[in-house]
Amino acid sequence: MAIANERREKTAVFVGGETDLTANKTALVISAHAADFVWRCGGAIALHQKLGYDVTVACLSFGERGESAKLWKQEGTTLEKVKAARQKEAEAAAKALDVHDLQFLDLGDYPLDLGVEARERTVDLIRAVQPAFMMSHSMWDPYNTDHMNTTKFVLECRMVAQAWGHKPGEKVLGAPQLYLFEPHQTEQMGWKPDVFLDITEVWDKKRAAIECMEGQEHLWAYYTTVAENRGNHFRRNSGGQAGGRPARYAEGFQSVFPRTVDEL
Repeated sequence: MAIANERREKTAVFVGGETDLTANKTALVISAHAADFVWRCGGAIALHQKLGYDVTVACLSFGERGESAKLWKQEGTTLEKVKAARQKEAEAAAKALDVHDLQFLDLGDYPLDLGVEARERTVDLIRAVQPAFMMSHSMWDPYNTDHMNTTKFVLECRMVAQAWGHKPGEKVLGAPQLYLFEPHQTEQMGWKPDVFLDITEVWDKKRAAIECMEGQEHLWAYYTTVAENRGNHFRRNSGGQAGGRPARYAEGFQSVFPRTVDEL
């Protein structure tokens, strides 16, 4: 399913890079389940859409088996009904965030089926989007192996998309940064943020998207608190009490690859 974004501004990437005034920059978020992109990087999505990016979100599954307990407790629930409900929620959330393109790969969950066919589809998607940067889960998550398996899968697909010998003649991928968004129970995951993104100006969009995820209402307050706490971290790391930017809400990310700069 494609969700069009009408705004088409041209700008530079928030993590640095060359300004391109001839075409929209792109970004790609690969989410294990249909709600993950909302909790963990909804602010980044909305902000970059506002900056003129075309952000594609790919949901590998609907989270139908393992992340839909509220729906399964309803009488007469079936797998297809749960999937339809989670798809509807994700589509509404994506609309709230102004997502450019939302895709569902429907690979099942608990566990995800990340076989050869899934890899081929994902590599094709990465090459088609040609993202300036990518986002996915933490490297380690013993509470939900779908998450960490997704990141290993994404790294493999990124590598294949860079290979000149894979489907010769196609445009190969460059070297987009992969940002790992914040997991649940961060202290258990070995996740250490090295980037804080101020999402204050688009917080209303993220909160609206959060409230679309009715199947996981118990997480609404939790991820609001996370955004407030990361806002505090942004303020401290942008100058602290000596003049830090007054960010109220932020998101944290861990970069996988070195970032190249001309000055510090």
